Amino acid sequence: MNRVLSVFGMCALLVATAALAQDKATPLAKSPSATARVAAHAGDSNTAALEDAAAPASTSAAKLPVRRVVLYKNGVGYFEHLGRVRGNGSLSIDFNSGQLNDVLKSLTVLDLGGGRITGVDYNSEEPLARRLGGLRLPLGEQTTLVQFLGALRGARLEVRTGSGTITGRLLSVEHKTRATKDGQVIQYDEISLVSDAGEVRSAELGPATSVRIVERDLNAEVGRYMGLVASTRLQDVRRMTISTSGAGDRQIYVSYISEVPLWKTTYRVVLPSKAAAKPLLQGWAIVDNTVGEDWNGVELSLVAGAPQSFIQQLSQPYYGRRPVVPLPESVQLTPQTHSATLIPGHGKLSGKVTDSSGAAVSGATVRAYDENNNVVATASTDEEGQYSFQSLSAGNYRVEVEQTGFKKYVADNISISGGEESKHEAELAMGASSQSTEISAEAVMALPAAPMTKSKRGASGGIMGGLLSDARSDMMPVNAATIASARAAEQAAAQARELGDLFEYKLKQPVTIRKNQSALVPILQSEIGAEKVSLWNEGSGTPRPLRALWITNSSGLTLDGGSFSVLEDETFSGEGLLDAIKPGEKRLLSYAADLGVRIEGRSENQSQPVTRVQITHGVLIQHSELREKKIYTVRNEDTTARTVVIEHPRRTDYKLAPGLEPAETVAGFYRYRLVVEPKKTAELAVEEVRQLDTRYALTNLTDDQISFFLQQKTINPEVEQALRRIVAQKNVIAGIDAEIRARDAETQRIFADQQRLRENMKALKGTAEEKALLLRYTRQLDEQESRLEALRQEHTALEQKKLQAQAELNKMIEQLSVDSAL
Repeated sequence: MNRVLSVFGMCALLVATAALAQDKATPLAKSPSATARVAAHAGDSNTAALEDAAAPASTSAAKLPVRRVVLYKNGVGYFEHLGRVRGNGSLSIDFNSGQLNDVLKSLTVLDLGGGRITGVDYNSEEPLARRLGGLRLPLGEQTTLVQFLGALRGARLEVRTGSGTITGRLLSVEHKTRATKDGQVIQYDEISLVSDAGEVRSAELGPATSVRIVERDLNAEVGRYMGLVASTRLQDVRRMTISTSGAGDRQIYVSYISEVPLWKTTYRVVLPSKAAAKPLLQGWAIVDNTVGEDWNGVELSLVAGAPQSFIQQLSQPYYGRRPVVPLPESVQLTPQTHSATLIPGHGKLSGKVTDSSGAAVSGATVRAYDENNNVVATASTDEEGQYSFQSLSAGNYRVEVEQTGFKKYVADNISISGGEESKHEAELAMGASSQSTEISAEAVMALPAAPMTKSKRGASGGIMGGLLSDARSDMMPVNAATIASARAAEQAAAQARELGDLFEYKLKQPVTIRKNQSALVPILQSEIGAEKVSLWNEGSGTPRPLRALWITNSSGLTLDGGSFSVLEDETFSGEGLLDAIKPGEKRLLSYAADLGVRIEGRSENQSQPVTRVQITHGVLIQHSELREKKIYTVRNEDTTARTVVIEHPRRTDYKLAPGLEPAETVAGFYRYRLVVEPKKTAELAVEEVRQLDTRYALTNLTDDQISFFLQQKTINPEVEQALRRIVAQKNVIAGIDAEIRARDAETQRIFADQQRLRENMKALKGTAEEKALLLRYTRQLDEQESRLEALRQEHTALEQKKLQAQAELNKMIEQLSVDSAL
């Protein structure tokens, strides 16, 4: 019972306090009547009064609705708000905590009616305990009535009970007990005040007791406390209030960027059942609204690009942080994406020109025109009426044939694929050359129609379906043609355009996406060119190739990266991933395993002997080749033909041998096309050449090396004679060096002997025998000095001779230039 009384007492106190806090701007004379009015109805309106007191000041501001949203692929969105304000009004926008930093970094606010923006404020992100610490009231988030009144100790209060009114300063709030007549113990709270006259008076806090704070400043502080406590109900909401100053009704424009989830792209490639039809590409965008408010009737644009953007914690204190280095992750990604074309391959076009009787027409002029109406190749037919064009880039061409006495022959839409030879026969009709016969050649679609079965799954992985029916008996069967017609009639809900380096899909109609909801929006509907192939790379580690579509983006739009699904005969055939594809770009998209084809590769290496010898600037260079042949064996066990695309590694130190050209060249690979008939085996041989060069300095060659070269047939007689002359001159210089060394050795011996004689002469005394020996040593020294003089002259002459021989050798080496094929 006492607990209930305490709760009611607390409610009555908070009601009175909140009312005074709201009316703090009203004149003092009106406060008692306002307080009395609220307190009198405390038992009926506690909840409403509490919420009024807790509401932040910004609730009086009108909401500023979002009108335009642009989503980018780097995880940010651009938002525009447009609303109206009157006079010195204010507007508010709700964000979540994750948006605030981006908003502070990019916010733009304009008053379009000539007014002025006086300020932008938002609620703090500091913890509630820290914000409460800034108040003069020592209160926490969870506060009881006794704790609340205890925080007001010393404040001037007015306590009203059923027996009267007590006014004074709060002394204490005590928890007491008393016994009833029947012996029960009742617990209650008692409040004690000290009056201005010094009298201490007490009253029991019960349901009929109300407490009013008389001090205006303390009332305002209690109002702030209640607002902070109420804000915990919306902990993740950051309400930004824009204050304005002006006259009349005006428009306010606000823009900013904010972190948003990446919009995702997903495609459906619908393969036709008719060979003449083109595949249909459908694109969808998945959009998530995770910001703080609903998008009601917004203009939505999706941009396939990633402007530079970053996160900066402007709303929080900044501290220096060390970088975080994540642990490495090992993830095997499936499915795969495939490289775009770097160098397109070249195809061939050949055929025969005949007259109406089938006889060959020789000397006819055949011209090939590209899609821009430029002549790219010209040829004349031979005696058998044959013509041939080499190295045509992949694409569609127009062929014209002219010959005197015949009408001009014109054939359009002749498709050339890289790495393949196409055939086109021309039949000339009799008539004037000013007349023409026009033929429209059908574009080759490498998408053969599969036989219609009801439950058989082919090697391509697609289930061939006949009629699609609902399980309910009251639904009529729907055939595949009806579904295909309905799909073709669909229209994309977005308009596409280039934005510099970016690409935008702008939705045609306003979009409504509620907060924390997502939407799937169609953005693309277009026919595309596609060829069904089997793609194999030896690095995959499996003999089974991947089923793939070699598409040409003929939609005229940039296809953003994302996932795609393949539907064939209204049945799921596989799915995969694609990178961004520009208009006109060609790309391989793999989506399933091809269980009907096996591929193996083997290598054959062959070292070629020296094929060429060069001598230049004193260096002998022997050129040889290392030829490596890679043979790919393809077995097709399926009942339909397969076009196999093999990715052969592209190595920097190897070049392709003349002959077979790749269909296209991508980063790290050559792509070759091979058609394999049903139940047949075919081979593709790719030969590469690596140039090997061996260098020898002519000054280091010896007769033995020259003999070895001759034995190995790595030099010819012409080169041998030139090398022999150089070696002979080297031998002359070597002989001179030997003579110089001999003179130097003799000089050193004489020096040593002279030293010995001088030492002996120092030891001799003045006897007759010693005098005779001294004379002998003197004559010997004199003879040695004469010999030393002769040796010096010979050494000088030999050095001069060596210099002349070396100069002659250098001249021989410099003038020797040989480039000889063996």
